[in-house]
Amino acid sequence: MSSNEKTSAQVSAIAQRAQQNPKSVTPDEIQALAASVLNQNSDRNRQQQQGQQRGQQNQSDQQKR
Repeated sequence: MSSNEKTSAQVSAIAQRAQQNPKSVTPDEIQALAASVLNQNSDRNRQQQQGQQRGQQNQSDQQKR
């Protein structure tokens, strides 16, 4: 997880409860867990793409010199 990504206390509690007793979580709680994971994953992908674009730009700048 990136340093700027933080899982809410509520989502953490749901995840902990789901690990201990999977049958205790509701469909809404499962949806909240999935949304949290997908949101953090898309943030990470966006950061990786930006890093790759910067790297490509640096390479083209060096070739111009």
